[in-house]
Amino acid sequence: YVPPQVRKAQETLDEKKREELGRLKKMVNGLINRLSEPNLSSISGQMEDLYMTNSRKDMNETLTDILMNACVTAVAMPARLMMEHVLLVSILHHNVGIEVGAHFLEAVVKKFDEICKSDAEGKECENLLALIAHLYNFHVVHSLLIFDILKKLVSTFTEKEIELILFLLKNVGFSLRKDDALALKELITEAQRKANTAEKKLQDQTRVRFMLETMLALRNNDMRKIPGYDPEPVERLRKLQRALVHSSGSGKETQLRVSLESLLSADQVGRWWIVGSSWSGAPMINDTNSKTRQELHIGKVSAKIMELARKQRMNTDIRRSIFCVLMTSEDFLDAFEKLLK
Repeated sequence: YVPPQVRKAQETLDEKKREELGRLKKMVNGLINRLSEPNLSSISGQMEDLYMTNSRKDMNETLTDILMNACVTAVAMPARLMMEHVLLVSILHHNVGIEVGAHFLEAVVKKFDEICKSDAEGKECENLLALIAHLYNFHVVHSLLIFDILKKLVSTFTEKEIELILFLLKNVGFSLRKDDALALKELITEAQRKANTAEKKLQDQTRVRFMLETMLALRNNDMRKIPGYDPEPVERLRKLQRALVHSSGSGKETQLRVSLESLLSADQVGRWWIVGSSWSGAPMINDTNSKTRQELHIGKVSAKIMELARKQRMNTDIRRSIFCVLMTSEDFLDAFEKLLK
């Protein structure tokens, strides 16, 4: 039972929250609508300010919704516009925190999986794949995810999947070759095997031949064989990214090394790639039979220290023992030894 007084307070709070979120959405929308390469610096700065003044959760959800509405359309998005949107996410990912990129990536991958299964007629799949490809180009996500998606597409191997494989390889093929040539070689071998077995079923054999030629051109590092391949726009925006990212390492150490399976099952097993987002429902943690209780060696501590630990809300054995070690150690070396024990 919720008393009327409390109910009213909750309703006004909800109303207030809705208004705040509406205002925030308008501000973010205004910034995204004006987004272009020349003013990327000022817009990313304003977005960072918004992240500082609002809750991360609200900002992540608002930004992801607006970007998804802008980029995932039934018609193909212009490549340049797509890159600028992803570059903004990448700059915020490096400057604000990795949960920005992680939240956006998870939403994109789940939507991609859902649309691939639904056999939609529009270009949503290509747009979502372009978003994932550029997240990889701008060092938000590791090549592991791209290879997972390619393997999934190769295993299905229908005409739609062949088109998507070509699209993805054209966008990130040479970067994949640089990152993991062996995995790319294995993928090409698997695709050739699939093509040999599936040739009878596929009506459009020229498309399959074209895909295999593209793959061989990638393996031989021959850029001329790939029609319409132009690395220049991505390189130019990468330069801009290096200029706008505050930390000296604008690259690979903040990449999310996460697989397709982990992203799709994030609700069941937690998000281990974001600090503090794994949870007790994860299967590995929940296995109580194999769990052995750790004995904590903190020696004898006075009742006064234990009382202090209780006051500081040290509510598990391990927290209490660390607190007692810190409070009762002679110096840093003594504390180090005790903590190791």
